[in-house]
Amino acid sequence: MTYAIVKTGGKQYRVQEGQSLLVERLPEDEGAKVTLEPLLYRSDADVEMEDLKRVKVEAKVVRHERGPKLRVLKFKPKKRVKKRTGHRQELTRIEVTGIKLQAKRSRSSAGAKADEEGSDDGA
Repeated sequence: MTYAIVKTGGKQYRVQEGQSLLVERLPEDEGAKVTLEPLLYRSDADVEMEDLKRVKVEAKVVRHERGPKLRVLKFKPKKRVKKRTGHRQELTRIEVTGIKLQAKRSRSSAGAKADEEGSDDGA
């Protein structure tokens, strides 16, 4: 079982591929692809917490919604003060399309690539 912990809108969510969830309103349009910020990656083979640059969590914006209406009542006893307000949260429904872990680059290939870039200077 592969899953990731991602952060969006100041909250953290545990997501799996194919999962649909409601998050704080995102500025992207419906149908757009979104990359979520991973905090942890877990698969049957390994756990990744330090090198999260290798982890890529992609999602698709399904639609924008509004949450349920919340009633807020402020009351001050003995003052004849009552104030009633309401609030509806702006939300976005997303569907996780992929959780991928890129392969580690070996030090020998990284060193060879640095040598190639150094020889291209023409100096």
